[in-house]
Amino acid sequence: MKTPPRQVECTIPILPVSDLRNALRFYTGPLGFSLDWGGEPASRIASVSRDGCALMLSETGPDPSRAWVWIGLEDETLFHEFRNAGVMIRQEPRNFTWAYEMKFEDPDGNVLWLGTEPRQDLPFEDSAS
Repeated sequence: MKTPPRQVECTIPILPVSDLRNALRFYTGPLGFSLDWGGEPASRIASVSRDGCALMLSETGPDPSRAWVWIGLEDETLFHEFRNAGVMIRQEPRNFTWAYEMKFEDPDGNVLWLGTEPRQDLPFEDSAS
């Protein structure tokens, strides 16, 4: 059977933010992302990236809707880096059969849901055993 050609190059979450400049300071500061494009004085959208993965930030005004972004990780390094940078913690690390995860919030209430492979040295919270 012939494999159909790949159609999707990538997916990029777009997070609503109330103030683009403030969001850029947060993402390029404590979170360690790099500015890819946008963010000029008249800009209302920008792209930031880290480790080859991008997020777009879109200024929507003072009452943006909230978004969640799953960020799959190779290890727990960013858990500690974000915590040490003072990023708001929404959920401390928890171990489930699908992932070892921790959740953070940006200043607009968007949730950055970070996770690694499940830890085998900890019990699973979604398991009866």
